[in-house]
Amino acid sequence: MSGPAEAGERTKGLRVADFDYDLPEELIAQQPPPERGESRMLVMDRASGAVRDSRFAEFPSLLSAGDLLVLNDSRVIPARLYARRTLRREREKPTGRIEVMLTEPAAGSNQWRALVRPGRKIAIGERLVFPAPSGEIVLQADVLERGPFGERLLEFAPPQDATQDFFSILDRIGHVPLPPYIRRTDAAADRERYQTVYARERGSVAAPTAGLHFTPQTLEAIHARGVEIARVTLHVGLGTFAPIRVERVDEVRLHRERYTLSAAAANALNCAAREGRRIIAVGTTVVRTLEAIALRMEPGKLEPHSGATEIFISPGFEFCLVRALLTNFHLPQSSLLMLVSAFAGRDRILAAYRHAVKAHYRFFSYGDCMFIA
Repeated sequence: MSGPAEAGERTKGLRVADFDYDLPEELIAQQPPPERGESRMLVMDRASGAVRDSRFAEFPSLLSAGDLLVLNDSRVIPARLYARRTLRREREKPTGRIEVMLTEPAAGSNQWRALVRPGRKIAIGERLVFPAPSGEIVLQADVLERGPFGERLLEFAPPQDATQDFFSILDRIGHVPLPPYIRRTDAAADRERYQTVYARERGSVAAPTAGLHFTPQTLEAIHARGVEIARVTLHVGLGTFAPIRVERVDEVRLHRERYTLSAAAANALNCAAREGRRIIAVGTTVVRTLEAIALRMEPGKLEPHSGATEIFISPGFEFCLVRALLTNFHLPQSSLLMLVSAFAGRDRILAAYRHAVKAHYRFFSYGDCMFIA
């Protein structure tokens, strides 16, 4: 099933600038709401584009018995680290703090791809050291490859303390990888609030933010209505942070992200697809996972597996599985705004965003949400 297509609207000929909108900076949420689930929600009719103001607390009542709600259970890791360079010559001057943002594990053992800032002087062969708050060096990494825009391939040495593994050290010295438009340092509360209540599989460097609104009570209310809940995993990676640097939409390429479809999720999706029941995605990460899988396998005949996807969804895309979407408000000229425009029509989405701006909704990761059905 495809999304509504506006006359003449296809990826070819569209520019990235066609997905722009004006957003006052004060509407970018810098903090989560005081309590989970207290967000506002803009409800949009996918067929007509009509919108109405609501609150997320109403979300369970908009679902029906037999619906299949799909969540992304990826867990955010404390991926922002701070390092120092080791000095190779006595006359070298010590450098200031280097920010290292892990983006995804690489193929080699103990290897990670990362963004390094400032990265201009960090060369292949350098060794970075990562101190704990006490000053003790607890991790070391060698720079193996250098890429554009501050990208590096790092190989971490095994921890010297045999009682700790890599992730336990990350938990100790890492910081919550808040998006760059949140102009503050992470706080202790972000460790819990920048994580969904159903997060299980660690590996993301950004939260699947549509899920941040859910509480255990919300999930219970949804289950009580006879709605089935399935979980897939897509680990959010570098694409979340990388701006689009091309002018035309048909030139956009996204970074690969890893996903897993479990046997339970495959069975739930197959049954819903065969029976014509509504499949509702919580977040664009779920949309990308499901539609990437549907491009490989026939809906109704999905098989459990793990893989990676670079799928880019923009106007003209034919949706196979997803029929409704809960999502946050996305950045201007972003691939995620293009995805929701593919689902409901670019003009309709931009009109809805103008309404949200006028009504003072809160935008982006810690902001309000939108239900398109």
